This record gives sequence, C-alpha cells and structure tokens, in this order.
Amino acid sequence: MGKRLQIALFSLLFTITAHAQSIEGLRKNIQQIMQNKDAVVGVAINGINHSDTLGVNADRRLPMQSVFKFPLAIVMLTEIDKGNFKLDQKIEITKRDLTPEIWSPIREKYPTGTTLTIKEILEYTITLSDNVGCDVLLKLLGGPQVVESYFAKKGFKDISIKINEKTMQSNWDKQFLNWSTPKEMNRILQTYYVNKNNLLSMPMYDFLWTTMKSTNTGLKQLKGQLPDQTVVAHKTGSSGTNKKTGITAALNDVGIVLLPSGEYFVISVFVTHSKENQETNERIISDIAKAAWDFFTGAHQL
Repeated sequence: MGKRLQIALFSLLFTITAHAQSIEGLRKNIQQIMQNKDAVVGVAINGINHSDTLGVNADRRLPMQSVFKFPLAIVMLTEIDKGNFKLDQKIEITKRDLTPEIWSPIREKYPTGTTLTIKEILEYTITLSDNVGCDVLLKLLGGPQVVESYFAKKGFKDISIKINEKTMQSNWDKQFLNWSTPKEMNRILQTYYVNKNNLLSMPMYDFLWTTMKSTNTGLKQLKGQLPDQTVVAHKTGSSGTNKKTGITAALNDVGIVLLPSGEYFVISVFVTHSKENQETNERIISDIAKAAWDFFTGAHQL
C-alpha cells in the first residue's frame, strides 16, 4: 500500500472515529438536558448522513396533540393534487363549527361564522394551530382515519390518528389516541423534505413549506435559542396542564432546520407526562435544538 493511500485511509478513519465520538457527545449533552427533569422526553434527530442519526426514547409512542396537523396538511394537499379539492375552493364555516371550548383564532375573528378558502384554513391550522380549521379539514377529508390510512399505505406504521381536535380537547384521556414516535415523525418530515415529488406536487410542496416556515406558535421551543433569521419549518403541539394532577401530557415541536452551510437537520422533540412548568418544558425543547445546532454547525467541520 502506497504511503499516500495509507495517509488518506488514516485520515478517513480518524474523521469517522471523531464524528462517532461527537455524535455520542451530542447524545450525552441531550441526556444531561433531560437529567433531573420530571418528564418523559422523546427525541429524534437526523442529518443528511446516516451517521448523523440520533434517538433518545425515539421509538416510544407519545401523544402528538397538534403535531398531527402536519400529516393532515399533507393529506389535504394530496387530495388537491388529485383534483378532489382546490386550494382556492371556498368552504363555509358555520357557527355550529365554531366549537367554543377549543383554541381557534378563526372563531375569535369570525364569531358568527365565515367563508374561507382551503388555503386560508390550512394557513390558520398550521401557523396558528387553529383547532376549528383542523376539524373542518378533517370533515372534508372524511375523518381522522383517512389521514392515518394514507400514511399506513405509505409504509408509516408508528403513527395513530383516531380523533379530531374537538374530541381530543374535551377528554384528557382520549388525546393519547393520537400518537406517533419521534422516529416516525422524523421519517415523515424527511420524506416530505428530501423526496419532494414522492408525496406532493411542487406547488403543493412549496405552499406547505412556506406555511410551516411561518408557524407562529412555540417560538420559545425549537426556534428559542437558534440564531435570528434561522429557517425552521415546524409544527407544534400542546395539551396544556391537567389542573388536578399538574401533569402536562404534551409539549411538542417537530421540524426541519436549515443550516448556514445549506444543509439541514430534522428534529422531533416530544415532552410528555411532565410535572415541570411551561417555561421548563419549553426550555427542554430549545436546549435540545440548540445542542443539535451546535453539533451540526461545529462538529461537521472536523
């Protein structure tokens, strides 16, 4: 073996070994963030290479709450691609649709009902996590089972979507019927982002990407400690806190983070069964996202 080849192989082996050590360093960092927290935290992180994959409780079935609005949006946009609906199609939202006990900027703005396009309803549903908009879309599609069936047929088995927001918000126990694993949610995000034409046409892909970048909830979560102007296309989910037990069933944020290099990482953080306060739960997510950011902007320059 020539000397140059020996040097090249040694250099490659050193880089691989150092990278493996650094990904384990990231894992330890995340475990330290989770340490002494009275909460269950599920994390999945994927970069552009297989060696960038990391999971902590990544195979656990955890409640999604409004994170399921991202898969819902994919199915609605798929139906638009099929010609079954149109993005500019107008949908009447009656006063009967405006469930009073659930979060809804649509209801607050239009207390007697209104007519909106599917595009507008999707924007409310993703960027503001509107629950009335979500349930209107589910009704148009034929129910939650249509969304679950779509992903099952695509080979995504670790995701369950059984109920709408009205049912979920009216019964604490039933929210656990809508679950995913962090690992599976990352698979869906990565399939959407990397294999664009596998799920949606480019116009529908672009619309969803633009909408998710505009998400206006969870600003202290994935985006909380990242540099200003960082592009994060994401979807949040939150259960609130049970007044009797003091337990927060879900505070989640999942998304795609663009790096200064032009590369990306996909991240899903689910905080569940937490007895910590809102600020601590948000900080768990933002600390993990910052640790991942530091890894991908620093360790990859070995």
